[in-house]
Amino acid sequence: MVAAAALATAVASSDASAASATATYLVVYKEKSSTGSAGSAVTAAGGQLVATYAPISVVVARSSNPDFAVRMRAVKGVEGAVATTRFASAVDGGAVSTDAADTTTAGPSAASAGLNDSLSGLQWDMAQIKVGEAHAVSTGSPSILVGDIDTGLDYTHPDLAANVDDARSANCVGGVAVPGMVAANDDNGHGTHTAGTIAAAANGIGIVGVAPTVKIAGIKAGDAAGFFFPEAVVCSFMWAADHGVAVTNNSYFADPWLFNCRNDAEQRAIWTAERRAIKYAQSKGVLVVAAEGNQADDLSHPTLDATSPDDTNPVLRAISNACAVVPTEVPGVVGVSATGNKRMKSFYSSYGISAVDVAAPGGDSLLQTTPAAPNGRVLSTWPAALLTATCLPSRRLVDASGAAYCYQQGTSMASPHAAGVAALLASVTGKTGGALSAALQDAVNPIPCPADVSAYAFFPGLDDGAPQTCEGTLAQNSWFGAGEVDALKAVG
Repeated sequence: MVAAAALATAVASSDASAASATATYLVVYKEKSSTGSAGSAVTAAGGQLVATYAPISVVVARSSNPDFAVRMRAVKGVEGAVATTRFASAVDGGAVSTDAADTTTAGPSAASAGLNDSLSGLQWDMAQIKVGEAHAVSTGSPSILVGDIDTGLDYTHPDLAANVDDARSANCVGGVAVPGMVAANDDNGHGTHTAGTIAAAANGIGIVGVAPTVKIAGIKAGDAAGFFFPEAVVCSFMWAADHGVAVTNNSYFADPWLFNCRNDAEQRAIWTAERRAIKYAQSKGVLVVAAEGNQADDLSHPTLDATSPDDTNPVLRAISNACAVVPTEVPGVVGVSATGNKRMKSFYSSYGISAVDVAAPGGDSLLQTTPAAPNGRVLSTWPAALLTATCLPSRRLVDASGAAYCYQQGTSMASPHAAGVAALLASVTGKTGGALSAALQDAVNPIPCPADVSAYAFFPGLDDGAPQTCEGTLAQNSWFGAGEVDALKAVG
């Protein structure tokens, strides 16, 4: 049944993994154009068809022919074709490496009243957004499905296993969905961490997620190295759109270009395909929630990009507002900035008056260590098999049951808090899409711009070196959007 559903938007080629295929391509047809003849066109150009996403007029192909893109651009109806092999993006959250507090071991606190699992006393983040109090009203409905578009998730983790939806999980790394939670298993750790924040079960073990009785689908778009290639991002949104996902969490920036510029042919083709896939998911009622990024950049006033392309050798380039970050700056996407335990903006969090819709706990190991958060970071689930390899010793915890956990910081950690609150809202109100987005932005505690931002002088924007500044009002500003999410307000 799942395979049949997948065929509605993706048609796999039996020879997609042919040994001769050395590069992957996105072929973008003019919007609403038929892709019915794409298979023969790809073959004639010396390639193999991997997937056809007919609703958005996008095709994924592979070829070893160096002229493949040129040939496909000459096909009637094609507006762009670009190789994606060297175009990837890194996960957004675990990469914050300023670690002044790494030698501090967090101890239990009374911070998380209302949460009763073995490590709940360490969940300052959940206390901050009133998750325990919210659970007295609702822990979420199992009819609500959150799609975590990430590096997959550890479906065997004791805090996740009961909530993972096997049939609606998938591995999209190759550009066409391979269904099932086994296929979507996490080989990085990042996806398991974000999944735990969203939906770790209230089962006495480890931690509790924001919405511990909703279902979660692992939609694997990131590989073991934490890179997300464009074909995987497109595949993931198409899968979410057609498999009943209510909310997607996106803790990455898509394609290697942090800022995607419309006047560059390569960037435009990838950007167009990804934006169409997001728009298609939104048309099916999916709320897309996304991390702002960890560069401390003002996304609303960009001038330089020193990050891209992040999978090869970044080259400094001048940019303008003609360039945007995907997915967080795509229309209708809820952009999330990060806060720490003092309810200040996290030192690394990017921001922007036109980009940030809400804020949520992401941790801050430098400016916001407290008795409740001695290392400033967010604790969540981690694959036990990867704990020693991918989680630093000072950040590791193992529950008495043997379940593994890791402390991380980043807007990657903030975004799933907001996605979890959105799942609670969907559970109690039945709202979807734009209505759900509006409700999420109402379920907040506003935070004003600080009068003094000198504490952030040590960490200027990583791309343009500009000092961090905050603009806007209490009702809406560039650092916190409408405010920090509040789970109790969401269900109240």
